[in-house]
Parts: sequence; structure tokens; C-alpha cells
Amino acid sequence: MKIKDIDIPNSVFLAPMAGVTDLPFRLLCKEMGCGLVYTEMVSAKGLLYDNENTKQLLAVDEREHPVAVQLFGSDARILAEMAKKIEESDIDMIDINMGCPAPKITKNGEGSALMKNPKQIGEIVKAVSSAVKKPVTIKIRKGFDDNTITAVEVAKIAEESGAAAIAVHGRTREQFYSGKADWNIIRQVKEAVSIPVIGNGDVVSPESAKRLFEETNCDAIMIGRGAQGNPWIFKRVLHYLQTGEILEEPSPQEKIDMALRHARMLIEFKGEYIGIREMRKHVSWYTKGLLKAGVLRNKINEAQNYEEMEKLLKEYLEQF
Repeated sequence: MKIKDIDIPNSVFLAPMAGVTDLPFRLLCKEMGCGLVYTEMVSAKGLLYDNENTKQLLAVDEREHPVAVQLFGSDARILAEMAKKIEESDIDMIDINMGCPAPKITKNGEGSALMKNPKQIGEIVKAVSSAVKKPVTIKIRKGFDDNTITAVEVAKIAEESGAAAIAVHGRTREQFYSGKADWNIIRQVKEAVSIPVIGNGDVVSPESAKRLFEETNCDAIMIGRGAQGNPWIFKRVLHYLQTGEILEEPSPQEKIDMALRHARMLIEFKGEYIGIREMRKHVSWYTKGLLKAGVLRNKINEAQNYEEMEKLLKEYLEQF
């Protein structure tokens, strides 16, 4: 498929997730066949003030193309200036976050708080798409709350203002990640616009991926929490969509091997102190549902270096 002039090898994407979709994890998902990856949220104001942490979020590897950088903010002028600044880097498209539910984001009128003001969204999309040549996309939610269901209105305004594609998470901000995603709103958005629509929410298996396509007629799907500790989901979804066959889940050995490789990549990218601490949550995701995973999780949270983590994971494998 294409988004504007960018060729994307398939229609199964990795959703941007703060604290998750850093460079090492994106590379693992890309190896498993993911069509398009997104960076973690990058603050437009952080870029403006040359924040060091923000710069690391922009690191891109040639192996992960196509890749989108996701910006967040509410000031159309700053977003446009920063989009122009990062357009010169090795990225393929710019996505604007209008769906993050975190209070520290929404209290500043950013993320999903923008869903309360479709006019402001139009101004942002117009400013950013006018400032850059690369495709500008947005990621939204169903609405802010049950009294503010604005996804269809926002989608129409975004298309008119220059958006090249739109991703829709079928929950309101009020829901955060609870309850069930409303795929019907994704279908309504798809029917309302002619740009590509990316469906998001509750894709956790090959079967649910296929249902989302069938029930919404969306152009692509985006997998978020379903990919945590599970980069294989892209390979399994693509295989099922192409053949109708369900590949087996990865074995405990494969999961531990991947976790250790992920840890090494994180350490190489961020250093051992940060890498090991960030890897603790990933290990809990890789081992979720496995025998005595809770006991392992408690031990892993005490690991101070790669050698300790490797020893714990190899000892854990011996029970299988």
C-alpha cells in the first residue's frame, strides 16, 4: 500500500507506544515483517529546546524503513517548525499524536485533549502539511469521552487540511485502555474520507487482525499492546492473512532467546544501566502466561546487569 508517495510493504503496522517503540524494539518488529513502524512520542517543545532525551527518540536505523516519527504538541506553529526541522533527517513521514490519554499530556491540551477541538486539529494539520513535503498523518481516538465523539468530524477536517492518512483507536480518552475498542467508529471514519484509514485497538492475534479488516474495511491495521513481548505477532498475522493458516506460538526457548537478544540491543543502544532497567518490563511481557512467570518477574526486577538477567532466564528455561 501507499501513504502519499511512500511505498509500504504491507498493511500491518506497529503502533507508537511511549516507553516501548524505541529503536531496538522497532528493529525486532521489522524483522518479523511489520510494514510500518513509528517512533515513541516526541515532544515538539522538547525539540524546540534541544532536549537531549528528545533527540535520542529520533534515532533511526536504515534497516527499519519506512519509519514515521510521531510528534506531540498543541501549538500549530511549533509543530510545523519542528516537523520542518526533522524532515531533513532520515525519516519517511511525520505523524501527529492526537490520541495519547496520559494526564500529563492531556492537561496541556495535547494528545487526546485535541479531540475536543476539531478546528484546532485542522489548524495543526494544515500548518504542518504546508511546512513539509513528506506525508503528514495523524493518530486519533474515537473522541475525548462519550459526550465528545468527534472522530468522523476530525477525520474529514484532517483530510481537507492535508493529512495523508489517519489512524483511529476505537476508544475514548475516558476509557484509556479499558473496555472494548469500538471498531464501528473506524468503519465510519473509513466511509467518511478517501485517504487511507488505519484501524487500531484490540488486535492481539491473527484472527482479531483479520476481523478488524473485515468489519471496518480499513486500509491497514496498527498493533500496539498486542506486540509487547510479542514481535512474532506481525509474522503470524501476515501469514494468516495470506494463507489462512495459524502459525504456532513461539516456544519458551524462542521467547527467552528473543528477550536476551532484545536486552543486548537495548544495552548497546542505551548503555547497561538504563538498558537493563528498561528490559525488566519487556521480560515480564515476553514471559506472560508462562509457568511461574510471576516468580521470575520478581527476580528479574532485581537484576543489575546483563549477566544476572541471562543467568535468571536460562535457569528459568530449565523447568520446561
